[in-house]
Amino acid sequence: MTTQAEISAEIARIAEARRDVGPADQPALDYPPYRSSLLRHPTRDLQLADPEGVELWAPCFGHSDVDPLEADLTIQHRGEPLGERITVGGRVLDGEGRPVVGQLVEIWQANAAGRYIHQRDQHPAPLDPNFTGAGRCITGPDGSYRLRTIKPGAYPWRNHDNAWRPAHIHFSLFGTDFTERLVTQMYFPGDPLFDLDPIYQSITDPAARAALVARYDHDETEPEFSLGYRWDIVLTGSRRTWTEQSA
Repeated sequence: MTTQAEISAEIARIAEARRDVGPADQPALDYPPYRSSLLRHPTRDLQLADPEGVELWAPCFGHSDVDPLEADLTIQHRGEPLGERITVGGRVLDGEGRPVVGQLVEIWQANAAGRYIHQRDQHPAPLDPNFTGAGRCITGPDGSYRLRTIKPGAYPWRNHDNAWRPAHIHFSLFGTDFTERLVTQMYFPGDPLFDLDPIYQSITDPAARAALVARYDHDETEPEFSLGYRWDIVLTGSRRTWTEQSA
């Protein structure tokens, strides 16, 4: 199996080659260090679909469908989840900096030990019976969202030998219909795995990569309860947040 040193060398060669053409805020469809990127995008021509037909099968979301308590992942079970409690807040904005109101924001993540509640996750880390790892909320009039959760742990993946993913939270954002869905990842500042991670490094523009990293925010920190992080999401324009649909 490919070693981390070999993967890091591939990442460095691609970054060096990009110097002649400038950075890209969106990764190439095929990014060799991220081995399964070859399987994660269409390989045939797109087919036209009837948009009205799509809408007939799409879910409908509204304020009445999302309970405010769903934004707190620390109270979903009878006991308290293990790990460091955190609060993540920010705003969802368009390319002009205007708030996007009424946006459905969903998250899912590994627990503090770096394991998902999923039958295909075979990482031999403990499951937490008091942490499911999924929550959601609706953005407010100023485009703001706020979620309480547990800081996720790093976890191994089988891209190459001794591969580990930096701690992250998956974000999904819905617009006014099911075809307007964006999926991305939020990371934590100072993670030592950034330089080793092919997914994070597939974005060759340093500024675009940095936009995926939350910052510590003392105003989001709750006294004697949790540390706070702020992460704003930009949906359009030249400063848009990277999303997985673009990969």
